Amino acid sequence: MSFSEHRSRLYETMPDHSVILSYAGVPLHTNEDDYCHFEVNSQFFYLTGLERENMRFLAFKSGGKTTETLFIEQADPLQERWTGRMPTREEASAVSGIGDVRYLTDWSAAVGRIMGRCRVEYAYFDLYRCGESDLPDYSALEARAFRDKYPGVTLRDLRAACVPLREVKDEDEIARVRQAVDITRQGLESVLRTLTPGMKEYQAQARFEYTCKALGAEKLAFTTIAGAGKNGCMMHYVTNRDEIRDGDLLLLDLGAKYGNYCSDITRTYPANGRYSPRQREVYELVLKANKAVAAFARPGVTLRELNDAAKDVLGEGLVQMGLIQDKKDVGKYYMHSVSHSIGIDTHDADFAGDVLQPGWIVSDEPGLYIDEESIGIRIEDDLLITENGCEYLSRDIIREPDEIERFMAENRE
Repeated sequence: MSFSEHRSRLYETMPDHSVILSYAGVPLHTNEDDYCHFEVNSQFFYLTGLERENMRFLAFKSGGKTTETLFIEQADPLQERWTGRMPTREEASAVSGIGDVRYLTDWSAAVGRIMGRCRVEYAYFDLYRCGESDLPDYSALEARAFRDKYPGVTLRDLRAACVPLREVKDEDEIARVRQAVDITRQGLESVLRTLTPGMKEYQAQARFEYTCKALGAEKLAFTTIAGAGKNGCMMHYVTNRDEIRDGDLLLLDLGAKYGNYCSDITRTYPANGRYSPRQREVYELVLKANKAVAAFARPGVTLRELNDAAKDVLGEGLVQMGLIQDKKDVGKYYMHSVSHSIGIDTHDADFAGDVLQPGWIVSDEPGLYIDEESIGIRIEDDLLITENGCEYLSRDIIREPDEIERFMAENRE
């Protein structure tokens, strides 16, 4: 992967007299002297390939040319003894492709020189906000401070500028997702070898996560969802404390993250190794919708149209089952969308309504949630959009009900 190429593509979209101020982020404090696991800002990673906290990136475009500088912490032997070795300027330059690497102590002076000596009309910060009640993140706080100092400069959203670029993955990005998907496959197979009535949801979760770590996944794409029985009818159930009972289905929505790129897979397994006739009937309808979405996915199609394709199949099936009278009432049992982009983030950057292009990686995740029968089924695969259609990146993760039952019968530990 060339992070230099990522930056060059971004610079081409920016007008002259623009400055980028991008922050890796800072560790979030929890209690006493403990901190949350650090997650690098997605835009910063996309532009630099670096995942260390407290780094900053500065770029300025004028006259069609862009200068760029990376700022890192200076290594402190005492701090390294406690928290681990810090990257050198040479190492940070090798990963990012940025030749000018300085220490953070030079940041304020470097920004001041650009703002004091150059014509600056636009300043790019990551201004994304997920929810109205969320606390502002580090980049948003820095943007506020910058706006107070330089009120004549127009703020622009770095995330919005990066979104169209991040949607189309290059070969190395695709390779990282492939590896994440394959690790996820092996994690799920490990669960299938031990899944049995009487175990706890968190034991299935632990089996998956141990396997991912053992296979080199630095982290998970998101918190593992392991919902048995009625718990599988909750979209983002992460409590994972209940017993998995005989006759239950176990819905597992999970993914490994490799090279900071995500997989996002869902499978629904019978705890006792056999789907009941009713469970199989619902499962096969969801699988039919999954296949219909993949058959329809190609360049020029929108995410909304993919969801319409899923709803059409699910709605007709629910009518035939007698659960609804009109397929437009499918929302009673299917209440989410079928697809989102996947990449650096599990729900990767995308713009609603954008048409698919070659190089996009998207989810294919129809589901049905029948509370009154304690049946929650979702089947999610990762699709790579190609020139003429799509490729199942997760094709090796078994999903046919006969395959799942056979694997469980032949491979139980």
